[in-house]
Amino acid sequence: MTTADLGRGRRVGVPSTALFTDQYELTMLQAALKAGTAGRRSVFEVFTRRLPNGRRYGVVAGTGRVLDAVENFRFEPDVLAFLREKGIIDGATLDWLAGYRFSGDIWGYPEGEVYFPGSPILRVEGSFAECVLLETVILSILNHDSAIAAAASRMSSAAGDRPLIEMGARRTHELAAVAASRAAYIGGFASTSDLAAGFRYDIPTVGTSAHAFTLLHDSERDAFRAQVDSLGGGTTLLVDTYDVAEAVRTAVEIAGPELGAVRIDSGDLLLVAHRVRQQLDELGATGTKITVTSDLDEYAIASLAAAPVDSYGVGTQLVTGSGHPTASMVYKLVARAESADPGAPLVPVAKKSTGGKTSVGGRKWAARRLDAYGVAEAEVVGTGKVPEELAGQQLLVPLVEGGEVLVREPLDVVRDRHAAARASLPLSATQLSRGEPVLPTEYAPGPSGS
Repeated sequence: MTTADLGRGRRVGVPSTALFTDQYELTMLQAALKAGTAGRRSVFEVFTRRLPNGRRYGVVAGTGRVLDAVENFRFEPDVLAFLREKGIIDGATLDWLAGYRFSGDIWGYPEGEVYFPGSPILRVEGSFAECVLLETVILSILNHDSAIAAAASRMSSAAGDRPLIEMGARRTHELAAVAASRAAYIGGFASTSDLAAGFRYDIPTVGTSAHAFTLLHDSERDAFRAQVDSLGGGTTLLVDTYDVAEAVRTAVEIAGPELGAVRIDSGDLLLVAHRVRQQLDELGATGTKITVTSDLDEYAIASLAAAPVDSYGVGTQLVTGSGHPTASMVYKLVARAESADPGAPLVPVAKKSTGGKTSVGGRKWAARRLDAYGVAEAEVVGTGKVPEELAGQQLLVPLVEGGEVLVREPLDVVRDRHAAARASLPLSATQLSRGEPVLPTEYAPGPSGS
């Protein structure tokens, strides 16, 4: 077992990621080794052909987890024994895998950056053998995390200055929940209810009580008294187990006007929030905040913009990407050497099939062209030499060099980057109405670099 830096200075044990892959990656490797083509220098790129229907931009998330996965992609003895026992690959391939360490280079959009159809979000370079094995785990991470971050970004935009709490752990796989918390934080959420996410990634955690705590006690008053006695008057009391108006009155009576917050989890949230705010003010609890939950998404959050709500808790719709649980990214070979000779030039390659699954060959650069006001106006993607006027707007940065990870960023840096990237887009980027990507993708033709 190795370790990976999963948080800001915190190291958590992580097992090998080598089997987070599809079988055909290994059978391709075996055939390429036998054919003598496995050592050819190759360039793979991650991109999406389209954004989810109606979305205006995508969000790059999961890059830090990808770097951890690459670092821990090791075929340990028990993994090799499994592959041998099942007869999945031959002995020569097993021997090759025993010493596998990614020794190539990875470039990518900085985590938190926005992207558009055709954006070369990640570029992986090395021998065909060592790059092809990483396809599945890279896509698994980026597709999940970018989908969650995009939903979170839309929700945080709709929420404005009001903080969002991620609380979807019970609605998804236990490990996916931790990754979702991380992605949500990148997209603009302020905290999470998931302690594993707090432990691994140092995301602020929150939480007080559920309806079960109220139902446990003989009366709502007894439940509120127990919570306040334990957690103090600044706690958040859940007020919709029985009668909301009576619960608010009891809450202020027990905690006093310094009651921290009340949470509403059902009913017509717009109407109930107005009534609760009025009641709190009349009781002198003018500083008590209102948190609303109950299957919110970006549209529900936007509909509450005029309501006296102070924060939102979001679960199911967030961790399922608000209807789009994947970013539909692909990992394609775009260039390869003519031979295994280290000095052999790269040749662009691309899939030419019909049905919308074509791709553009060649190792690519990407830049974001700005207008006279500093607002982004186009995503420019090309091969060969970068035009001089775009040299200062390039998007890809080095992440791994010679197999060594170059970048370890605190999540707050990534979160701030996303906020800045979103702010640089045209104002229509944050509209929730259906529309096309807010930036067009322009291709600048040119010879492939080597």
